[in-house]
Amino acid sequence: MKAYNEIFENNKKWVASKKATNKDFFKHLSEGQSPEVLYIGCSDSRVSAEEMTGMDPGEMFVHRNIANVVSNNDLSAASVIEYAVDVLQVKHVVVCGHYYCGGVLAAMKPQDLGILNPWLRNIRDVYRLHQAELDSISDEDAKYRRLVELNVQEQCINVIKTAVLQKHYLNTGFPNVHGWVFDIHTGELIDLKIDFDDKLKHIQEIYDLGKEINKK
Repeated sequence: MKAYNEIFENNKKWVASKKATNKDFFKHLSEGQSPEVLYIGCSDSRVSAEEMTGMDPGEMFVHRNIANVVSNNDLSAASVIEYAVDVLQVKHVVVCGHYYCGGVLAAMKPQDLGILNPWLRNIRDVYRLHQAELDSISDEDAKYRRLVELNVQEQCINVIKTAVLQKHYLNTGFPNVHGWVFDIHTGELIDLKIDFDDKLKHIQEIYDLGKEINKK
């Protein structure tokens, strides 16, 4: 109970610190949000989106799940992307993974994990797509880290596949999609420098929504 009760004490201190620097902080916060970034990350308790990026409340729209997956049958992630892009009109969508991710590690092991199996299949599919590269890595730790990066890349591609993102990008030039990895050992964010325009071009060759979008 001590750790639980500390949450409310910490909240009081946080409120006081915000009011000390800006007495109208919560008044402005209650008037709405206009974030420029949608952050899709892992639910891991060690990876706090706002803290590691230095973003204040109202500056980043956040969605988190196990291993930062963007699945085509996940209505929660789809709804977040739709709202962030279509209503909030964010300028950037970030998929952020992290090294030593428990979800990625679980997906690398041949074991039955019950209800987690369908979810982890998304990551196992990433392994299947990149099996030749991953199997060529003899060091297990290096293979693990590389799968984390490839998972981020494939989830970025899943974001690019969405109709709402393609529509807004064709009409406005935004949002751009970025892939990051958080290195827990150093605290650093690593930009994987995914070529968004190139990925979009190849995605539209198969998932081409452009013609239909331009008709509307």
